[in-house]
Amino acid sequence: MKRNPATFLLLIAALVAVASASARGQALVADLSSHHVAITTGFTGTDVLLFGAVDGEGDVVVVITGPPESIAVRNKQRIAGIWVNADTVEFQGIPNFYAVASNRPLEEITSPDIRETQQIGAEHIATKLAAEDRDRPAAEIALYREALIRNKQNSGLFSVEPEQISIISDRLFRTQIHFPSNMATGSYSAVVYLFRDGEAVQAVSTPILVEKVGVGAEIYNFAHQQSALYGLAAIVIAVFSGWLGGVIFRKV
Repeated sequence: MKRNPATFLLLIAALVAVASASARGQALVADLSSHHVAITTGFTGTDVLLFGAVDGEGDVVVVITGPPESIAVRNKQRIAGIWVNADTVEFQGIPNFYAVASNRPLEEITSPDIRETQQIGAEHIATKLAAEDRDRPAAEIALYREALIRNKQNSGLFSVEPEQISIISDRLFRTQIHFPSNMATGSYSAVVYLFRDGEAVQAVSTPILVEKVGVGAEIYNFAHQQSALYGLAAIVIAVFSGWLGGVIFRKV
């Protein structure tokens, strides 16, 4: 397998770091090739390398989560030949982005109870219901929750099946994290777990900042901070464009 020289140097640095950390009783070190994702006007998504090293045997699991948000899941029904929203359930505290990676299948690494406690796997993401939805039957809520995860997966924002973590010489590990173009801005976190005999013996968390930069960022900030002026400017531009188009076509 051909390796990128920069990746190889990062892995060597991780090995040196874990050698130093082991002297302090730490069995796991991890880091990212970049802690900043810049969203420009032509942003089409990006990959970030997560790498590290372990002191001794064990399984490695990585969980990436984005900023929380509230999502309304709607049940559409056809009434008189027209599809309408018949019912809605609102979930709160849902990460905008969720991805997981592991060196082995999760069910071979640890138990369902531990995966639920650590929120490892999309099916174990903790959710809250809006006040008006808390009295619904659990079976009904489960159906809406499955639809929520399915919608997130279809939009590329949720990873249901874990990505592969490559472990080299039982010490170094690496995996690629793909961030899609429709990801939200905000603070993300990458949590790396070291499992031994089904138990999480250590966890390392590292932040990732996702933000808009350049002209797109300036327009975005102006639209949110000066919404009235932004709306007025949009109307003026639209009217001017219509007038200019009319003048051009009259001369043709």
